[in-house]
Amino acid sequence: MFLEVEKAEYLNDYKIKLWFNNHVVKIVDLSDLLNGEAFSPLKDTEIFKDFSIKFNTIEWKNGADFAPEFLYEIGETV
Repeated sequence: MFLEVEKAEYLNDYKIKLWFNNHVVKIVDLSDLLNGEAFSPLKDTEIFKDFSIKFNTIEWKNGADFAPEFLYEIGETV
């Protein structure tokens, strides 16, 4: 089974609640992972919280994204 993000909700700071297609819900904190050219703009929380689900994961308007498997691995189960 391929992991997919089905739903995502901004919580606060750099935390997002994610619903996966295997019925697991996790909270990810991306505060320490916003490094590099693609992710630096996301340090502005107004930009960070403006994401959508695209290609089975969360993606920001500048094209930055994380693999759903990575998000699943670093997330804390709710």
